[in-house]
Amino acid sequence: MKKILVTRRLLKSNEDRLKTLFEVNLNSNDELYSQKKLIELSKNCDGILSALTDKLDKDTINKLPKSIKILSNFAVGFGNIDIEAAKQRDIAVTNTPEVLTDATAEIGILLILGACRRAAEGIEGAKASNWKWSADYLIGKQLTGTRLGILGMGRIGKKIAKIAKSLGMIIHYHNRSKLSPDKEEGATYHETLKGLMSVSDVLSICCPASKETVNLINAETLEYLPKGAVVTNVARGDIVDDEALIDALDRRKVYAVGLDVYKGEPNLNPGYLKHKSAFILPHLGSATKETRTAMANLAIDNIDEFFKTGTSKNKVN
Repeated sequence: MKKILVTRRLLKSNEDRLKTLFEVNLNSNDELYSQKKLIELSKNCDGILSALTDKLDKDTINKLPKSIKILSNFAVGFGNIDIEAAKQRDIAVTNTPEVLTDATAEIGILLILGACRRAAEGIEGAKASNWKWSADYLIGKQLTGTRLGILGMGRIGKKIAKIAKSLGMIIHYHNRSKLSPDKEEGATYHETLKGLMSVSDVLSICCPASKETVNLINAETLEYLPKGAVVTNVARGDIVDDEALIDALDRRKVYAVGLDVYKGEPNLNPGYLKHKSAFILPHLGSATKETRTAMANLAIDNIDEFFKTGTSKNKVN
């Protein structure tokens, strides 16, 4: 029976299933393993069921025991893993696509609504019981008729577009390539990031993380936005230069932000805290029981399939 290191605690049903398939080394305390401890715990293991919180860089991967043949990442993203280093070691890397689309898109819409309708300020006022109704109290931005720019029209971007369109938003997008008309569903394609951002009253960042997208939203590109735009991010924190976005908030170039991801999680750049218009969540994108269960089951399936066939349909390297 293959032995698998599971780096973070999973839901009980998933851990019970793992036990029927493999010999498992579980993380019952949900400790965030250091790279040194992860390497130590992987001794005599055949695979690792990893999480986004695990930094599997080149140095760490090169120190893993030779017995490790697969890194099954409990996430659709795999920016925490040095894919090339794993390939050099002949270690397969898999992810969990598709199963978290709906849950993450729901959070994407929540970010848009929360930022545009000043939800953070409203919650504070309600809790303090010090609000007083007036015709101009917490006036926000209405979604109907507003232009939504989607950066990355993949599965999540398309689902956000579909929901936003039902709310009366006008959809624009930028992708590596133009979608076919049936997949666009009336959205307007922009060949360049500048073209997209210049028409985005609300920008929804949904693109995958890569070396090319690090700090893609920065001091220069933020200037492409119309004054008073809203910026939301449901993708990865590394895509946004926090200092530049905070500066845009300071200058009122950006009206509000809605973030489910940010650099240095869980440590939030304190610059956001001085802005009441910052609507920020602790990376809740896939946080439903149904989705987390499905993600873990797919991560388990990836390991099972790999050891039975030598590959996996969700192999990314």
